[in-house]
Amino acid sequence: MVTTPARDDFDITVDVLVIGAGACGFTAALAAKAEGADVAVVEKLDRLAGNTMLSSGSIPAAGTRLQAAAGIADDPARFAADLRRVAGPHDADHLVDRLAAVSAEMVHFLIDEAAVDLTLVTSYRHVGHTVHRLHAPPSRKGADLMRDLERAVAARDIPVAFGNPATALIVVDGVVVGAETRAATGETARIGAAATVLACNGFGHSPALRARFCPELATLSHFGAVGSEGEAVIWGEALGARLGNMGSFQAHAAIAQPHGALVTWTVIEKGGVIVDDGGRRFADETLGYSAFAERVAAHGRPTVAIYDKQVRDVTAAGQPEFGELVEHGGAREFHDVDALAAFVGCDPAVLAETLAAAAAAAAGPATDPLGRTAWGLGPLTPPHVATRIAPALFHTQGGPVVDADARVLRADGTPIPGLYAGGGAACGVSGRRGSTGYVSGNGLLAAVGLGYVAGRAAAARAAAHPAAHPDDSFHSDLQPERLRS
Repeated sequence: MVTTPARDDFDITVDVLVIGAGACGFTAALAAKAEGADVAVVEKLDRLAGNTMLSSGSIPAAGTRLQAAAGIADDPARFAADLRRVAGPHDADHLVDRLAAVSAEMVHFLIDEAAVDLTLVTSYRHVGHTVHRLHAPPSRKGADLMRDLERAVAARDIPVAFGNPATALIVVDGVVVGAETRAATGETARIGAAATVLACNGFGHSPALRARFCPELATLSHFGAVGSEGEAVIWGEALGARLGNMGSFQAHAAIAQPHGALVTWTVIEKGGVIVDDGGRRFADETLGYSAFAERVAAHGRPTVAIYDKQVRDVTAAGQPEFGELVEHGGAREFHDVDALAAFVGCDPAVLAETLAAAAAAAAGPATDPLGRTAWGLGPLTPPHVATRIAPALFHTQGGPVVDADARVLRADGTPIPGLYAGGGAACGVSGRRGSTGYVSGNGLLAAVGLGYVAGRAAAARAAAHPAAHPDDSFHSDLQPERLRS
């Protein structure tokens, strides 16, 4: 934390400074620029490498024109009800309605103003949503979403300084007025801003913060962005910010072993099952990829996803990233139970019994003893397909609590002037503890949704409280090439 005696003690000044070049940061920058603000983005890594790059790029939104064109009736109230039903009580309930209400406007902004290529996902509907409302790149790759956002930022001449981490916030009389940065060369800069947006992700890559807030993650590897080191939590606490939902996180139960690729949960939703190395199922798979990850971690045994050729082929055709895993041998085909059991490492008779019971429940009227009622395409049929999987942490869902304008709040509920946050840098809407409150897309809902809200609110603050420019010629020289140096 840095305190400076004068507001004009800066090397560079902008209206809005965004810390973090992920989906949240880029959306905030675009939204602020659209409102007429002068914006700059700083990023500690030397390339695009946030959690969105590792995701399917799926953004949930209710009441969009894409849904209307597909004949899907949806509205913010229904969306908010879905979020609350899964998450239960938590520390940011006010954000549920806000994010649901702004979601369609935000998606339309990305499509119309930023030329982001988004389509409505109708081939699957992940856990928690009662209607199809995920909007994703045609490739279902978050990397493509990020490249579209990066192009939009570049087209608007918004400078992005990669390899320039923010090392401290600059505070004057309780007001955040910018940040200090440090380049790889060791050169430092003091950037002044009327509004600063924290878009620097969560704390999944910080062993100390994980141990403090999410000790149950000790056995899970981190599959998320390496830049998720918790700066927003550290800075927020130093400023007296209220922290919320700190024990909440998004995990995934199915990272292919040894390939390291994500196994889309669609193969489970279409009828696949998960067994341990004894050949037995141990929980209802329709809990979802995040909640099921906790069950796997608690179970403590190696796991295998089992589906069939139909599920594999249908899924691969609609999700290219899974198709790549199939091409690289990550979805092996077995024509008899003995061979499949050998792959799992279990007694063939036990596995045969497990698969027969699941097939009977999928066909009805038998009842699944684990409580599963949704079986996608129906009973699995030979040839079976199997993938060894393991659970992992994707990203944390807790952080500084923000208000409906994404302003960071103190413990007493008052905003910290000049400071905004979104995405993993802010308290999310996935419940108070664990992975069970996560609805598909909650991460990008908070990233893009709060980024959009923060950018607009930060621009409004800049218009009302313009930053002091120490040197007009210096300020006019603020270009992408300068900040990249």
